Amino acid sequence: MIELYTAATPNGHKISIALEEMGIEYRVHPLDLMAAEQKSPAFTAINPNGRIPAIIDTENDNFTVFESGAILLYLAEKTGQFLPTDPKQRSQVMQWLMFQMGGVGPMMGQANVFYRYFPEKIPAAIERYQHEGRRLFEVMDRQLAEHRYLAGEEYTIADIATWPWVRIHEWSGISIEGLAHLQRWLSELAARPACQKGIMVPPRKEQSDEARAKEIQKMVTR
Repeated sequence: MIELYTAATPNGHKISIALEEMGIEYRVHPLDLMAAEQKSPAFTAINPNGRIPAIIDTENDNFTVFESGAILLYLAEKTGQFLPTDPKQRSQVMQWLMFQMGGVGPMMGQANVFYRYFPEKIPAAIERYQHEGRRLFEVMDRQLAEHRYLAGEEYTIADIATWPWVRIHEWSGISIEGLAHLQRWLSELAARPACQKGIMVPPRKEQSDEARAKEIQKMVTR
């Protein structure tokens, strides 16, 4: 049993998708980010950084893992799924996983903040992060022109890590127009049952995008 501490964000969805893909039994512990539950002593005892997601593996002496990339690697190695054993192929997966962790996630996250949430509109900041997000999408599109998935012909944790971010490109204000191969990849993953289930974990609180943006503005400016 995996105890999953999460919220309805792309980083959280990476892990719920992976758990669904791998067929691992798990129990969800939703955290209310607006109420700063991720900063509570109970949660920082699990993740000292106070960020979701985090897991506890009850089958492994209640071993805790935080950081979404580290969790994906842990689960892939635990199950022997979605991470090749061949050293070169494994390295390719790791490279694209790091591409997401160091590029796609941070750039889109900053685009979200300045485009949607920050109380003062700063055009230079918005343009910077949207431009970089688009550049990263173009890198992916070129890779996907030659390969079915990011790290080659097999679906891996690199795809699981990246899809939850790229699927919200409109929320970040980043166009995917003209990126036919990226669009094909997005559609193919969207059709996977595990992806469909994973992005519903935990259920998102019913509220308008405007109301949600206002709540996040308060959190951003604390």
